[in-house]
Amino acid sequence: WSRAKNTSYFQAIKIAVNDIYGIEEVNEKSIEELSNRMNIENKKGLYRKILKEKARIERSIYDGISDIVDVDREFFAPVVRLEDYIMIRSREDVRKLSRMQGLPIHSLRELERALELRVAGILDKIVGFKIALAYERSIYFEKATFNEAERVFNRIMSSKDTFIRYTRNDGVRVTVPDQISIEEGRSLQDYMVHKILQLAAQHECPVQVHTGLQEGNLNLVSNSHPLLLSNLFMEYHDVKFDVFHGSYPYTKELADIAKNLPNVYADLSWLHIVSPTSACDALKDWLDTIPSNKILGFGGDYRFVEGIYAHSKMARTHIAQVLREKVDRGRFTEEEAKNFARRILRDNVIEVFKKAKA
Repeated sequence: WSRAKNTSYFQAIKIAVNDIYGIEEVNEKSIEELSNRMNIENKKGLYRKILKEKARIERSIYDGISDIVDVDREFFAPVVRLEDYIMIRSREDVRKLSRMQGLPIHSLRELERALELRVAGILDKIVGFKIALAYERSIYFEKATFNEAERVFNRIMSSKDTFIRYTRNDGVRVTVPDQISIEEGRSLQDYMVHKILQLAAQHECPVQVHTGLQEGNLNLVSNSHPLLLSNLFMEYHDVKFDVFHGSYPYTKELADIAKNLPNVYADLSWLHIVSPTSACDALKDWLDTIPSNKILGFGGDYRFVEGIYAHSKMARTHIAQVLREKVDRGRFTEEEAKNFARRILRDNVIEVFKKAKA
């Protein structure tokens, strides 16, 4: 803990525990008191108190990672991941989709139909789709043909129902279905991503895409370079792409893409707590290069509301600092700066995710 105190993650935690729970410093002496206070506050009304009253967040675009779309609409507007339809590697994966949709899936055509029915069943509940496959593979999705994808699907369906049993490092015995590798399944994955984007275009659903830095360790940031998505941006020009995390460390590459392609939006979600310096530098650059309607200034990226509050406070501070500097240098008037702040923190999100306002 002491070795990480220099990081922005630590700064966010410090803001949260200080502003919400009145604790000055997180250490071995205060941690028990902090835990007790958090347990006391963890009751109905916590989200309203922190998200609405303290963070002043009107509504959050909710990525629950799981397939949950039934949420409290006063607080959340969900996007959905459809990765179960993309990352198919075993017959058991197909069976799970079949059980979920309540229809047989024995062919690629039937898999496509299951996806279409899934999307049709949740359209009135979601505001967009989310793609976060950089954690598993490169985000370059080729235009695979039906025949190429079908060969992979048929290989999966003709495989034996064998299972692999092994013991994890923690001693737990695990049984998993035998499956093809991610690389072996690439053609099917690519094909299904394109299918999802076709549905996004058909139903006017924006698509959030994870790019840049990945959570955790031992991930390859080269898998998530925004330029890998260029073919998708160019082909699906009717789809609005919300490109996450400033593509850090590739913020300038994202600036070039968002400047030149009308359907690409640059999003600073997560970046304010990854690196305030990079967030401010990116915003300075983007305000010089990208039309202001295409910049999204903040995204919480926490699973606990206290962190979202702290992150929002940091984001407001960074945005205010950047705009103040622009005003001091004569680039913007104060009124223009206020309008830009409102746009990148609220109005642009409503324009991109139109159903989020409903």
